[in-house]
Amino acid sequence: MKTTFLKACAVAALALTIAGSASAHRAWMLPSSFTLSGEGQWVTVDGAISNNLFYPNHHAMNLDSVTVFGPDGKPVEAQNKASGKYRSVFDIALEKEGTYRISSGGAGYMASWEEGGERKRWRGTAETLKSEGIEAKPGVQVTGNVRRIETFVTLGAPTTAVFATEGTGLELKPVTHPNDVYAGEKVSFQLLVDGAPAEGVEVDIIRGSDRYRDSEDGLKLTTNAEGILTFTPEEAGAYWLSASAEGKSMLNGKEIGVRSSYVATFEALPH
Repeated sequence: MKTTFLKACAVAALALTIAGSASAHRAWMLPSSFTLSGEGQWVTVDGAISNNLFYPNHHAMNLDSVTVFGPDGKPVEAQNKASGKYRSVFDIALEKEGTYRISSGGAGYMASWEEGGERKRWRGTAETLKSEGIEAKPGVQVTGNVRRIETFVTLGAPTTAVFATEGTGLELKPVTHPNDVYAGEKVSFQLLVDGAPAEGVEVDIIRGSDRYRDSEDGLKLTTNAEGILTFTPEEAGAYWLSASAEGKSMLNGKEIGVRSSYVATFEALPH
């Protein structure tokens, strides 16, 4: 999986541009079904960046960095990709039983510096940062960014092979399987950052269709020393989880700040 994820860095400049422009909005992917049974099943996945959860009204998700992993951990083709003004969509054929991981993400860098009395800003990969001479600009400030937006679909019984970690940025390692969540029952997820437990990370969890409520009624949680967060979804429905963490990394011998973000969509079933 690591090789596939690193390939997504080639499109990180565009992905980061969208992420930056949507800082006041929420990115998400929502499958037509989270759990299925039988043979020859398909799911359709919507992807968008919107003001309200699961209601596309701002910007379609860029599909260039979308990857799908099957129950055996091997890549699966996302088919029939299309993007409109507010929503992107694609299909996945579920040919094997188990859990599939659907992920959009990338890694890249942002830089800012003063030039000719104007503040300049740049986004791109480590390769273009060096080839374009950005890191050599006087007074340049460089920060890194690693982002993941994920959802999970299970055909038959839930499996865990797709949760093998890559050791880069924020990742989800379930204690409770995300396709085995029920309203009124306690749920625990573990977050890792660069492969280690992500302690003290603030996490938002919000039930979808918030445009039909007077308030978000979201949960604000903090991971413990093991990177674990525990909560109980009170109502059935699709939920959105968001977390971010600040850290440090080395780039060409210099220490820079790195921001990691993670978003997941999951479903709480009726008890």
